[in-house]
Amino acid sequence: MTRTPHHSYARYVAIGDSQTEGLGDGDDTHGHRGWADRLAEVLAAGHPDFTYANLAVRGRRTAGIKAEQLGPALALKPDLVTVMAGMNDLVRPGFDAGLVVADIEEMFAELTAAGAHVATVTFPDLGRISPLARRALPRVLDLNARIRAAADRHGVTVLDTFSHRLTTDPRLWSGDRLHASPLGHARIAAGMAGALGVIGRDDWLSPLPPLAPVSVLGAATAEARWFAGFLGPWVWRRIRGRSSGDGRAAKRPELEPVVPWDRA
Repeated sequence: MTRTPHHSYARYVAIGDSQTEGLGDGDDTHGHRGWADRLAEVLAAGHPDFTYANLAVRGRRTAGIKAEQLGPALALKPDLVTVMAGMNDLVRPGFDAGLVVADIEEMFAELTAAGAHVATVTFPDLGRISPLARRALPRVLDLNARIRAAADRHGVTVLDTFSHRLTTDPRLWSGDRLHASPLGHARIAAGMAGALGVIGRDDWLSPLPPLAPVSVLGAATAEARWFAGFLGPWVWRRIRGRSSGDGRAAKRPELEPVVPWDRA
């Protein structure tokens, strides 16, 4: 992803939740990079007039993304927008894929009508990332099918993560199993750049070395640590009606030139 990409985009805006904000790739002290920042770096290479804004906020559900981020995104007059939404809805009781995708499609419609090229993603098989999420497969399949159909209706580019076993490799996920790891964010960025046609389409699918085998005891210990360290606190926030994004604002609300992370 170091070669100069060929594209005509000059104003890129990312909207979404914690994945687009970049959780799992950095921290709250030094900042979060994430796949959208990484994609912006790829697109900015050799394009000195390229600018980028990231309006995503962790914890936001799709209705909140539409209500809080769509208007500001349109005001920035982007020619490229990425929309990643739906995961925070999918993992909650009462999930309604029809309502969620109606909001996603409204964003697709307004953004494309304003002249932006829009790109989005499908979601991987969560049960391969965490055994406790295996029962969510019907929801994932339904949501993905609806996202693809809405994207087809509006000429939206889709990065399909579900179809590739690589996307559930544990090395692509952080310890919470909710957010991509730095490697995972790098692969998403490469996948999106490929879907947009600015690098090789399948560069992001380069195979990883085989995983070392894990004993039954080791797997059970990892599950217990994950439950205590991540799932338990997440459930407790839900019970209290709290969100990880309470009181937070977009990390990059205005279009700005892109400074590569290792030089920032």
